[in-house]
Amino acid sequence: MSDKNIILKAENISKQYRLGVVGTGTISHDLNRWWHKVRGKEDPYLKLGEVNDRTKKADSDYVWAIKDINFEVERGEVLGIIGKNGAGKSTLLKILSKVTSPTTGVIKSRGRIASLLEVGTGFNPELTGRENIYLNGAILGMTKKEITSKLDEIIEFSGCERYIDTPTKRYSSGMTVRLGFAVAAFLEPEILVVDEVLAVGDAEFQKKAIGKMQSISKNEGRTVLFVSHNMAAVKSLCTKGIVLEHGKVVFSSDAESAVNYYLEKESFEKVIYKKEELDQLYSSDKIVINQLELCSDNFFSIENKTFVKINYDVLSDLSAFNFSLVLKDFNDIFILNSISDVENIKVGNYDALFEIPENFLNDLKYKLRLIFVNQSKILIDLDDVFSWSAVETEERKMNWFGKIGGVVRPELKWMINKLR
Repeated sequence: MSDKNIILKAENISKQYRLGVVGTGTISHDLNRWWHKVRGKEDPYLKLGEVNDRTKKADSDYVWAIKDINFEVERGEVLGIIGKNGAGKSTLLKILSKVTSPTTGVIKSRGRIASLLEVGTGFNPELTGRENIYLNGAILGMTKKEITSKLDEIIEFSGCERYIDTPTKRYSSGMTVRLGFAVAAFLEPEILVVDEVLAVGDAEFQKKAIGKMQSISKNEGRTVLFVSHNMAAVKSLCTKGIVLEHGKVVFSSDAESAVNYYLEKESFEKVIYKKEELDQLYSSDKIVINQLELCSDNFFSIENKTFVKINYDVLSDLSAFNFSLVLKDFNDIFILNSISDVENIKVGNYDALFEIPENFLNDLKYKLRLIFVNQSKILIDLDDVFSWSAVETEERKMNWFGKIGGVVRPELKWMINKLR
């Protein structure tokens, strides 16, 4: 790395796995690889393997979890890594953290790397919280004196002071991630790698953790690599972003542009699901959904109603049955949960219709979650089953002189009377 400001560089990073077995392959494959290496020839299995698409049936024993990934991170930058589940984010972070090695390519870094990839990463469950702080510090290459100087700050930030001398096997997952993050953040690594583990913590801790990551990047000049499905957190925390799709980098830019690109790609175009597709999304021995449709009177215009139509079969009599309709924006901000009346229903075929009123949504993208509930127990949960853009007409846009803020924009009743 010739540029002194670049602290981490990934060059043509790829990781190949063999499907259906424990380990990377068989003895015969390992011998074959060794024989090719001795003769100075290319690994024969690098030519094999399919793209990392979990929705398709594999025709090969090999798959590329990530393929030909290149990027650079400068000192003090916060890089957001985003993508769908299975896109290769965690595999990339494990390689960057040296938990596993790449099949091809090289990672170049300057300074210590601290990783928080899973709850309790690097913790010995038999040791107390205090002992694990010293253990993790030693792994990072810090002296006992350095760790002791930070000990009180770590314990205070974690909020686990009462249990700090208790074995961590008795900690809850939230307590474990609190302490793990505090250790990783306060022992001053040059590069901090954080996976989705912050989702385990409560809202108060998530706010503290994001604030700490902002502080160590802006004020202390350290580098953070951050993976999250919370797009609002990525926008507020990160300075740069890369989008992974099927194990490849498909977009790299500033954080806001990366999030917008990802959300555009994630926008579902499907407005009708047939039974064959729905069978892959859920299973229930009490209800079968025959068709699920999202529609509007006029291309999802804000000025028109939006409808959710469901045709389903009830296979056995159900008591205390109802639907729950959850509306979210694309940052997963919860907007509303509309719950139908609770009723007893008999075996048979049913149509259901939900209506989102006109002049309620804003000029934004929305996601819909549909839940079937029986006696307060969830039978079917279709999360993000639909997403769409509510469209503002050009004529109305001209009246507002620009975009209006807010996740919804309901038409309220105004009563204005002239008094004089």
